[in-house]
Amino acid sequence: MGDREAATGAGPGGEERGDRLVSFLLAGGSVRGAVVHGSRLVAEMRRRHELGILETVVLGRAFLGIALMSSGLKGQDRLALQIACSGPIGGLSVEANAAGEIRGFLERVPIPLDEPVEDLDLRRFFGAGLLSVTRVIEGARRPFTGRVDLRFGNLALDLAHYFLVSEQIPTAFNLSLPLDRGGEVTGAGGLMLQAMPEAEERTLAELEGIVAALPSLGERFARGETPEAVVAETFAAWSPALLASRPVAFRCPCHRARIASLLHLLPIQDLKEMRDGGPFPIEIRCRNCGARYPFSREEIARIYGSRHPDN
Repeated sequence: MGDREAATGAGPGGEERGDRLVSFLLAGGSVRGAVVHGSRLVAEMRRRHELGILETVVLGRAFLGIALMSSGLKGQDRLALQIACSGPIGGLSVEANAAGEIRGFLERVPIPLDEPVEDLDLRRFFGAGLLSVTRVIEGARRPFTGRVDLRFGNLALDLAHYFLVSEQIPTAFNLSLPLDRGGEVTGAGGLMLQAMPEAEERTLAELEGIVAALPSLGERFARGETPEAVVAETFAAWSPALLASRPVAFRCPCHRARIASLLHLLPIQDLKEMRDGGPFPIEIRCRNCGARYPFSREEIARIYGSRHPDN
């Protein structure tokens, strides 16, 4: 099975340091980039959501993609990537913040299949659909959301298409997630390059070729290479300047009190049916991280009573 997606938008760590997102500049600042080492991120995502091979590849590439896209976030900024599609995948949603915390989910687990998966070409699993990116910028009056049609069923290509069409930024992505014969993630990594207005056409053409032919980043990280070493070796001819490095990790802010507060918002009749009919314990599962929160009959009764004290 192939392990990576590489794409360009047409137009002008070591293990001891854990998963990291490194941002950098090339060619005198005319190209900005980011590289993410996300092996533990993807492995934790798979464990939390109890995913199979296909599900891991689909959601794992989305985790790597949004990690790269989050490289420009600051303060309390947040970013969300959503796909709604007609194919067996159904859709997905992933979120990231400026602290490098990432969470998300697939609409369908497991992804329904009519026949065994022979390769990781995902076009037939996506079908037609929409890709949306929402930016919540600290201090802004409202979020900004851009949308494009899914054109390729290849996340690297579709993200590059989004940036070119919605934000007018020529962009290249490489998303790499190799698996061993047992279906376990051996490494995960991604690369994003974006052209600034002053970038020269010749530079862009050369870099697009580099991204398309780049050896598997996941395999390089599995061998112990660092994001800094990847940047230095791959882009030596374009005078790379490192800007920042920060950790990335699977993290969800859900907790029991928050889930209980959501139960308080249910229609009163639904709460009554839960109280009277169970079955107990009633288990609520967070879609974003898979955490399970059981609630006893007494707890549901207390929630119902707080909403309807006379019954």
